[in-house]
Order: sequence, then structure tokens, then C-alpha cells
Amino acid sequence: MVLAPIKCPHCGSGKVKKNGTAKNGKQRFLCRNEKRRHKTLVERYTYNAYDPNICSRIFFSIVNGSGTRATAGTLGTAKDTGLYPFG
Repeated sequence: MVLAPIKCPHCGSGKVKKNGTAKNGKQRFLCRNEKRRHKTLVERYTYNAYDPNICSRIFFSIVNGSGTRATAGTLGTAKDTGLYPFG
């Protein structure tokens, strides 16, 4: 078994440690970088819209005036569930 290092998707730091499990059984991690506000992360998200990379792309699509269906089609997220995670 090969262990791949986990990096924080928000800051890119490799200072990550295990931090229990989520309700759905997925492993949670804690970023040890003190200069950022996001503390926990999950290796693989259940809903794509909660992935920090896709979440920022959704935000820029909204700012640029793209509609819900166009954004969902471009990014591969559902148009009705979990498209706007930052509420």
C-alpha cells in the first residue's frame, strides 16, 4: 500500500494530521497552518460543490453572471443539490 501525502486544498500546506471521522465515515484532517481560517478538511468530498477548488470556481461563475444550469454543466455539479455551499 502506498500512502500519498495529504495537502491542504486551501493553503497547500503539508502540515496535516488526522482529526477523527465525519458522520458519513470519511476521514477528517486538521491543517496545522496557523495563518488560515479553514481548519478541517476531508480527503474526498461526497458532493463536488464542497471541494474548495470547485467552490471557488462556482463563486467566480456567479460573479460573472453565469446561470445555475450553465455552472452545473461546466463544473459537473448538480444544479439543485449542493451547488452553492457557501450559502
